[in-house]
Amino acid sequence: MEIFFEGISLIPWAISDASELALIANNKKIADNVRDAFPFPYSLKNAQDWLDLILVENDPPRFFAITIDKQVVGSIGIVSKTDIYRKNVEIGFFLSENFWGKGIATKAIKAATSYAFREFDIGRIYAESFSDNIGSRRALEKAGFTLEATLKRNIIKNGIIKDSCIYSVLREDYKY
Repeated sequence: MEIFFEGISLIPWAISDASELALIANNKKIADNVRDAFPFPYSLKNAQDWLDLILVENDPPRFFAITIDKQVVGSIGIVSKTDIYRKNVEIGFFLSENFWGKGIATKAIKAATSYAFREFDIGRIYAESFSDNIGSRRALEKAGFTLEATLKRNIIKNGIIKDSCIYSVLREDYKY
């Protein structure tokens, strides 16, 4: 399965992608803007371990390599919630620094959001961004997500307490 959208493709991750994943993910600027579970440095073993973890539950696909002309340039995932949150999914993504500021994240978010609303019984997709991660926030807004809340002093990253922002889109409001 491959999702084509405006010059990019989302392709389900495979274990054979570990070396490409390690290459693009080994960037402190990326690690500084995601959860602590994302290590830096990011090794081949980190990539293999993460792929082993997500591939068990990737049917139907929820975790994708973002590609341009068959080159891996990032990652995007749709994480299902449970219990009373079971009609929600969280979307998370990162791009290789070489591809920042080119609209690729927005395209990937749109493609993954459309896919999620078509394939899963959900009513809401949300994403959490650090408040100072302007690039991710703009990509979400351009993809049709709305700022729901700024959570004050909500996270700690690299020893610094920061705000985070919750963005969402509802099924009935999304144009896909």
